Amino acid sequence: MSTDSGSRPHVADIGAQIAYAMRAMGVSPIPRNYELYYEAYLGSNPQLTKDLAALGSRAAQGELDALGAQYFAHHHSAGKIDQAHFRLSSTLDALLSLLKDEQQSLESYTRVLGDTYSQINSKNMTSADILRQAIAVLSEATADSIARRQDRAESADQTSQEMARVRQELDEYKRIANTDSLTRLSNRRAFDDRLASIFNSEKRRSYTGLLVADIDHFKKINDTFGHPVGDKILATVASIIRANVRPDVFVARTGGEEFAIILDDSTQDECFAVAERIRLAIQETPLKNKRTGTDYGPLTVSLGICMATEAEDPNDLYTMVDIALYSAKTAGRNRSVIYENGMKKESGRNWLLYRK
Repeated sequence: MSTDSGSRPHVADIGAQIAYAMRAMGVSPIPRNYELYYEAYLGSNPQLTKDLAALGSRAAQGELDALGAQYFAHHHSAGKIDQAHFRLSSTLDALLSLLKDEQQSLESYTRVLGDTYSQINSKNMTSADILRQAIAVLSEATADSIARRQDRAESADQTSQEMARVRQELDEYKRIANTDSLTRLSNRRAFDDRLASIFNSEKRRSYTGLLVADIDHFKKINDTFGHPVGDKILATVASIIRANVRPDVFVARTGGEEFAIILDDSTQDECFAVAERIRLAIQETPLKNKRTGTDYGPLTVSLGICMATEAEDPNDLYTMVDIALYSAKTAGRNRSVIYENGMKKESGRNWLLYRK
């Protein structure tokens, strides 16, 4: 995919182009396929990109699922999720069946009471006959109703427990599907959802800031020390970011060496302070191999910052933060920059060069 010089596609543009490419290749547009192609596009795992390319333009679904299972733990759960949905549907059907049985039982018991009442009023029966028959009929009907109701209550309790178990499983699968397997942070899918939610409330939008951090010269680290070291550094940076924000702050790895932090209930000054705290913590963290003594540092990050009030929608906000991040990179890296009106990327320069 090509980009104009000095520009970077919007989130929506990326998604649309990936979806178009999948459609052109005849790839089913299901979420787990989309995630494979999305991650391959972002380049966060070069080997995944190579393996996906090796499948060619007409990859079979079985091949894609095998690749997904290899690189994403939650792909193993794809069938389990379908099974969980089936179990939930079956459990609901069983519950509806219990309710229907209860209704039919009540209707039957009501008919017995009605028939007995009619017989009691019959002039052809003696008082003794009426009493004996009424007692026998009502005793049998009542005992049967109570027994059936106890059985249904036990079944309903078991059904309720099964539904609770299925819901827990689905919640766990959803958590896994929204988690980056390398850093254990939220992934791009979860970030896109959270970013969009900012604009659901004007009050929240007024006090929410977006920070995007990008590791400086990360390509050089991978080229010099190899991707296993690069993965360890990504995990280290993720841990440092997580340790320097409140527990309730949303943090995601949005692709490659890029991380996003959404700060609710924060002013612009507070967002900048958090960005600087993260930047300095990463800069001051020694990166050495304890066994070999190899020094992988120094490691620095550049950060772009923008308040949601500056943007009209999620894509606009992400673009503004990206422009601020570009400014931080071109100004020398290892700095935090707040988006300002009129700030733009310089024409004639390729943004991708500055991200490396």
